[in-house]
Amino acid sequence: MHRVIHFSIVIIALLVSGCSQQLLRQTCVKLTPEVNYCLAPMLTTSASDEQILTQKISFTHGEKHHELLTQLELTPTTMTMVGLAPIGQALFTVTFDGDEVLSQQNVLMGEDFKAEYLMAIMQLIYWPHEQVNPYFSQGEMQEVDCDKARCSALIVNNNRAITIDYTHENPWVADVVLHFPAANITLTISPLL
Repeated sequence: MHRVIHFSIVIIALLVSGCSQQLLRQTCVKLTPEVNYCLAPMLTTSASDEQILTQKISFTHGEKHHELLTQLELTPTTMTMVGLAPIGQALFTVTFDGDEVLSQQNVLMGEDFKAEYLMAIMQLIYWPHEQVNPYFSQGEMQEVDCDKARCSALIVNNNRAITIDYTHENPWVADVVLHFPAANITLTISPLL
């Protein structure tokens, strides 16, 4: 009887562990053929500061459309993002500690899911330009004119490689739309209260 119980526990443990995988990711990503971006340090905040942002993200890549719920948590030492499917199923947890990106992700996410790109995009959206600009191999984030409350763009060789539109001056409370034409990606982020 004890062997049957022990065997059952081992099988359950294998099934549960088979649903997710932990991966060490790169801290630098290729945004365009000529532009690399390495993740910037954490936002400069006091030791007691912590920011938590719950969001709904709509992601369009070509004809494919996906939605997920995320929680972005920032402390003085880490950046963590947790993603859930709309039905509440855990998809991923990604943590950047200033040195490494560690991704715990559901195998349903597949090999194409690159957590380091998601962390890079979040930094381009929420970090001040002067904090991310030193981490590009070329190009820089700049404020640009638009018909929204605020717009910024990654400018490379006088062209807009990525554009970000905000419905509010404060990005933390704004609805955000990111256009990444070279990758055929549009990302829409709405904060949830």
